[in-house]
Amino acid sequence: MNRRWDIFCRVVDNFGDIGVCWRLAKQLQDEYALDVRLWVDDLNVASKIVTDLDAEAHSQKIYGVEVCLWRDEASFVNVMPADVVIEAFACELPSPFIRNMVANKPIWLNLEYLSAEAWVDEFHALGSVHPATGLHKTSFFPGFTQKTGGLIREQHLITKREAAKAEFKRLPSLQVSLFCYPHAPLQSLLHAMAEGEHSVECFVPTGSAIGKIAEFFGRAQIEVGDTLNKQQMTLTVLPFLTQDEYDQLLWCCDLNFVRGEDSWIRALWSAQPFIWQTYPQEEKHHLKKLDAFLEKYEVKQNEVLSEFHHAWLDTEITPKLWNQLITELPALKEHAELQTQKFEQHTDLAAKLVIFTKNRV
Repeated sequence: MNRRWDIFCRVVDNFGDIGVCWRLAKQLQDEYALDVRLWVDDLNVASKIVTDLDAEAHSQKIYGVEVCLWRDEASFVNVMPADVVIEAFACELPSPFIRNMVANKPIWLNLEYLSAEAWVDEFHALGSVHPATGLHKTSFFPGFTQKTGGLIREQHLITKREAAKAEFKRLPSLQVSLFCYPHAPLQSLLHAMAEGEHSVECFVPTGSAIGKIAEFFGRAQIEVGDTLNKQQMTLTVLPFLTQDEYDQLLWCCDLNFVRGEDSWIRALWSAQPFIWQTYPQEEKHHLKKLDAFLEKYEVKQNEVLSEFHHAWLDTEITPKLWNQLITELPALKEHAELQTQKFEQHTDLAAKLVIFTKNRV
């Protein structure tokens, strides 16, 4: 069996790449007892996600995973590849490392970005040949159907979620978590929440949107721990959360605003209603990605969840639309639970990776 795995990750922006790679590395080690080596090019950023990581150490074991600094090309001249090599999100492996792969010919996988688009089913697990070495590389596409590589989900996640929800004491006001890119129509959302028909408690993990929030409240700046009030809304700035802490926040909120890939899928597993902000792309291709997901999530174009998603991505949030969404929240909650249960029946990403590599031996 292929016991040794290398995962390569470049920290592009917004913590999404390292978030997914760290979850995957931990799961492969925890659930399959694999010897995982995670290569990361920016340990300072990674330390925000990887609890207890020492950003000054070039190699260290964290929760059973060896985390290594991805340095310059020369540092890989004598690094021997593992049995399985995952090139996460087309990050391009170091040339000396690829040359060293020729000797033992590991299973080489390019872990692609997640998409719900129909073409993913067709392109998942297709191979290509590296022109310089003749090595075979397989594109592994996460996705929302059984024909894809699945979604990242730990085996114990659902049990943990239900236990946490059982202990949580529901408050009379609406609980909302807000995690978004800076270009979101944030001012319109905050105005709609403040002017809305329902009292709202909004929780915002510190990040790039904090400046716009401070501007909305007429403040020069706001800090972690600040609580601000305006009409129907109370907003609290949270510290940067660990992955486990962020899961807890999603589970306990009535509505979650999420972005990118990692927080998007954690919101899906929360079984709570959520609004997803896709990463912006040229020619508004991100709107096609949104529509493809909403179709998989069984949301019709004329429904409020679809209208709200498109307003959040492409226009602004009006008080009328906000009130409509909140009025339909009980029905959206039932829908979210059913959709989560549907996707829980699919084999998860780590399991599919392990099965794939076993079949290649």
